[in-house]
Amino acid sequence: MNLFNQGRYSGFLRPIAYMIDLIIINAVSYLYFENFIDVLSFISISSVIWITLSIYTQFYQVYRYTKEVKIASLIFKQCLYFTVLVYAYLGLTRIYSFEHSYLFSYISVVFSSIALTKLSFFYFLQKYRIAYGGNFRKIVIVGKNKRSKDLEKLFNNKPEYGYIHVKTFDANTESGFNLDEFSEYVFNERIDQIYCSLSEISNKQMSELIAFADNNLKVLKFIPDNKQIYSRRLKYQYYDFIPILWLRNIPLEQPLKQLVKRTFDVVFSSVVIVLILSWLIPLIAILIKLESRGPIFFKQQRNGFNNTKFYCFKFRSMTVNSIADKEQATKGDSRITKVGKFIRKTSIDELPQFFNVFFGDMSVVGPRPHMLSHTTTYAKKVDKFMVRLFVKPGITGLAQVKGFRGEIETDKDIIGRVKYDIFYVENWSLFLDIKIIISTIVNAIRGEEKAY
Repeated sequence: MNLFNQGRYSGFLRPIAYMIDLIIINAVSYLYFENFIDVLSFISISSVIWITLSIYTQFYQVYRYTKEVKIASLIFKQCLYFTVLVYAYLGLTRIYSFEHSYLFSYISVVFSSIALTKLSFFYFLQKYRIAYGGNFRKIVIVGKNKRSKDLEKLFNNKPEYGYIHVKTFDANTESGFNLDEFSEYVFNERIDQIYCSLSEISNKQMSELIAFADNNLKVLKFIPDNKQIYSRRLKYQYYDFIPILWLRNIPLEQPLKQLVKRTFDVVFSSVVIVLILSWLIPLIAILIKLESRGPIFFKQQRNGFNNTKFYCFKFRSMTVNSIADKEQATKGDSRITKVGKFIRKTSIDELPQFFNVFFGDMSVVGPRPHMLSHTTTYAKKVDKFMVRLFVKPGITGLAQVKGFRGEIETDKDIIGRVKYDIFYVENWSLFLDIKIIISTIVNAIRGEEKAY
């Protein structure tokens, strides 16, 4: 596709972003190193390093639908690689006997400036699209079904994406889909992009649409059906010359990402255990003991990574009872004590699970673990339920911050939970974990309706 499609100015945005970032790097380099080294040589080398890394990390592959967490991930990755290479260059050439703190200051100024510029530019374009209708794309949809209606609703509800939905064509009319009439409409209305539902058109219609889009420089994208293989996050590899597809790509299967997540879990859980649980456990223990007899901690077997069983720890919030391993807490549950009501409402009862995290049974963020009996039931009842167990369970998770926490009252609750859990499994990143943790803390402060 032509970078400067339809005569628009979007094609200039990426070169401008390159130019601004290089100006920042060069200006900061000049200010920091003018009196120590051949600054022009350093600027040239650092610019080459930056451009090469940008291509490798796809630093400027940011689109109107890109999430902030993805942008933060790109900034972190670019910063890490750039720092390593600049250190290596200065160390190997021995052109400057630098103080580490001085170089760290240089890197901090460069990346705080670039991060601020990149995010400001991103948000400016969003506001510009909303306020002035600029930088937009006119789109049409071919095929009417639930998926296409969801996409239509998304375009209408998210003006910051910069898509204007003009019309949806029904591909299953009695007269059939008329390509000539469709083509005329696309030209007359100056449509930029075409979205087509794969389940609503025949192979012949698909071929005709592809040919039309290719021959007229129109962007054509397809909407897969939930039941089709195309809707999955496919991973492929060649066995000799034969392409082989995997139906699921799980980031945490990669050793480096496992190490990153485990390191984060150990550090985070250690901080919580030392700074919070060290004094909170005695306090909560006294309150629990004053109100009811029984242990301070409640432990229960749950299903963990690869369906292995482990004991999950919580502060005891109920009177000791024989059905604790069978029945979830419900609203107004008579088993819940007064102290238990408070610690459940504030999620304090979950804090002992940081010991589970420290010992490796759980992660800070991940799909919430279920009781053994519930796992058995939902595995038979809910499609893809067991996909959640491809990663370690978490104290909090994406499903929880999206409202699917606590008691499962209807099938909709567990289906929604599984949907978000699978998304997390297939799209994990450290920045997503951090975002979920922040959302969890905010929700706990605000109070949640289903925290009982």
